[in-house]
Amino acid sequence: MEKDNIAVGLDIGTTKIVAMIGKKNEYGKLEILGIGKSKSLGVARGVVNNITQTIQSIQQAIVEAENNSGYKIKDVVVGIAGQHIRSIQHTDYISRNNPEEVIGEKDIQLLIDQVNKLAMLPGEEIIHVLPQEFKIDGQSEIKEPIGMYGGRLESSFHVVVGQASSIRNVGRCIQSSGIELSGLTLEPLASADAVLSQEEKEAGVALIDIGGGTTDLAIFKDGIIRHTAVIPFGGNVITDDIKEGCSIIEKQAELLKIKFGSAWPGENKDNEIVSIPGLRGREPKEISLKNLSKIIHARVVEIVEQVFAEIKAYGHEDPRKKLIAGIVLTGGGAQLKHIKQLVEYITGMDTRIGYPNEHLAGNSGEEISSPLYATAVGLVMNSIENSSQSAVRMEMVKEQPKIVYRTAPPVQRYEVEENYVERVETIDEPEEVVSQKAPKNESTETKIRRSFFDRYVDKIKEFLDNAE
Repeated sequence: MEKDNIAVGLDIGTTKIVAMIGKKNEYGKLEILGIGKSKSLGVARGVVNNITQTIQSIQQAIVEAENNSGYKIKDVVVGIAGQHIRSIQHTDYISRNNPEEVIGEKDIQLLIDQVNKLAMLPGEEIIHVLPQEFKIDGQSEIKEPIGMYGGRLESSFHVVVGQASSIRNVGRCIQSSGIELSGLTLEPLASADAVLSQEEKEAGVALIDIGGGTTDLAIFKDGIIRHTAVIPFGGNVITDDIKEGCSIIEKQAELLKIKFGSAWPGENKDNEIVSIPGLRGREPKEISLKNLSKIIHARVVEIVEQVFAEIKAYGHEDPRKKLIAGIVLTGGGAQLKHIKQLVEYITGMDTRIGYPNEHLAGNSGEEISSPLYATAVGLVMNSIENSSQSAVRMEMVKEQPKIVYRTAPPVQRYEVEENYVERVETIDEPEEVVSQKAPKNESTETKIRRSFFDRYVDKIKEFLDNAE
């Protein structure tokens, strides 16, 4: 029987859909067993706009991951992003009936339930409630309130809000692809788990995940998530600008961006020229790399300035909110040449490119260690945290069930043995029960994050069942 927790993450992006299967090895590192990638059709700026095409793309990625790993996928943890996601800061409190009793999980749950009753805009739903710091009877900066005494329990919350219909559409695509939805994670949080160290989260850091359709931001300080935002621009807008500016087709524009693109025009000489094949007998087109870099530079500056405006809105200039660890860039857009230097120039903050290899096993391929797969790696890590058994070995699925014949009269047994197939009972191997208990010494924030998403996923499943 399979003893490892096999975890599966599904990153539904605007340009690609990635299914990743992994498990923890004996050293606590993430071992990737298989990966499947397909072109994302039916998703625009992180939002599903064509259910049928999205289902086909998901199925393609799932089948490829299964074939690569030899595991059959049962359920997945999915990342949610998109231009509909926004976050708000909210402070709430409860007055306890008996201050002489220690604060327990039920008190914190009561406080969270109160936050969940906040009035939202029509069509919006609270999808994530993250506690930041607690205050008990005026005593502030308490990270772990459980076990303390007090009458008034107060907390500041980071509340993530999104369009309910968009999230349900994702749930519908997963269900129609023949797999179950086991969890939801905000994509910037998944990317942060994959590429940030605990020291960076403590010191203060801004994670910028530049995807195809959106650019996600997550700010951490004192080990706590402080701000999240989704900017509705990504690598695809850069490709569109190249396509329009150079009058070439999209496929050529994407290749130009990846192979010759740079975010810093000063790096290219005036005489550097690349020749693009013409369409159907037309003359080849010559494009100056300096002009190409100017087009890319203009759009990247716009994206970075929008992200920097969000960092300023958080208040990073306040000495208490200073982001000492600076900025970490990840996602496919982080592979653009000289983008690190441009971000440093615009923001004046230390910048590095974030690779998910810190959490990966030593034998992982170079491709998986790319910033491109940061979100998928983070989703697999999240699935492992949930102790989920998301996939089983293919040979276990194909294994013939044991056949037990019912007792029959001894004389007739051999004459009608073939007909007894109709009266057969199949006894499958009992599935190993995987403990769902949360690991000991879990922080209050982790417990809340886990229980909240469990309940939200149940709510989506209930909605989809009722919709049928």
